[in-house]
Parts: sequence; C-alpha cells; structure tokens
Amino acid sequence: MTRRLISSGSTFEQDIGYSRAVVDGEWVFISGTTGFDYAAMTIAEGVVEQAEQCLRNIGAALAEAGASFADVVRVTYVLPRADDFPACWPVLRQYFGETRPAAMMISAGLADPRMKIEIEVTARKRA
Repeated sequence: MTRRLISSGSTFEQDIGYSRAVVDGEWVFISGTTGFDYAAMTIAEGVVEQAEQCLRNIGAALAEAGASFADVVRVTYVLPRADDFPACWPVLRQYFGETRPAAMMISAGLADPRMKIEIEVTARKRA
C-alpha cells in the first residue's frame, strides 16, 4: 500500500511537523483542521465562519486525496466553549447530513486563542 502526505501549505504543518492529511491505501486521515484560511493565514472571528472554513479546508484535502465528504466515516469536533457547538450544527449538517459519520465533540483548549473550533475526520475511499 502506498502512503501519501498532503499539505495545505499551512505554516503550522512545517513548524509542528505534521501533514494536513495522510492517505494510506483506501483510508484518508485528516488532521485537526482549524478555521484559518491557510493561503492568507487569517481567521474569522465567529465560530460559524470558522466552522465553514474548517470544512472548506477539509474538503480541499479530501479532494486531493481522491475522496469526498461522502467518504467520511468519523468526525471529531473540538471547541474551547461547548456552548458554541449548537450554532455550528446547520453548517455541519450541510456537509455531513447525508453521510452521518460517527461523531464526537470535545471541549478543550486549542493552540491559539483565536481558534474557536477544530475538526478532524477519517474517510474511507469507496471503490
């Protein structure tokens, strides 16, 4: 099986030493992804806008891996403020409502105080 690394170009990947995604055979593992626009290294203030950007970032990594949101089997959400999670549900439902992957939400601190949500997914490419 071939292992392939995918980068978003984020400076975090280089600084910390990780990949946006790792493709291992039919599996795609996408790292915890925040609401940064990695091209501009900017981040919106609102949690909903950050959730939308997280999912755009994840979608780009999935596409580069030859997968899509329909292939996602597991998703983990991390938010510093659990109270912010319900505001994100309409956006999350837009991306995952059809697929309905196994999911979990954790309330924990993130690496940068501007970050309001981080999303990690695992996908299995369909034949």
